[in-house]
Formats: sequence, structure tokens, C-alpha cells
Amino acid sequence: MGKGDQKSKRGKLCRGTFGKTRLSKRNKRRMLKKKANTSENK
Repeated sequence: MGKGDQKSKRGKLCRGTFGKTRLSKRNKRRMLKKKANTSENK
């Protein structure tokens, strides 16, 4: 789980890529909206 690990956040930072563990700014906004919508429905 270091800089060479593609799945870890540290590996994503080193490579400069995004995914489930490291969301891009655009995807962070989407996830926050989804969480807000699901909490309102409960």
C-alpha cells in the first residue's frame, strides 16, 4: 500500500489519477448531492 499501489489513495496521488478512493472535484460534488438526497428521504 505505497506509491506504486493503484488502488490506494497514496498511489492515486502519486500517479495523478482519480477513482473511488480519490474523487475528482467534479465527482465530489455529485457524491455530496447524492448523500444529501438520500438523507432527506429517510
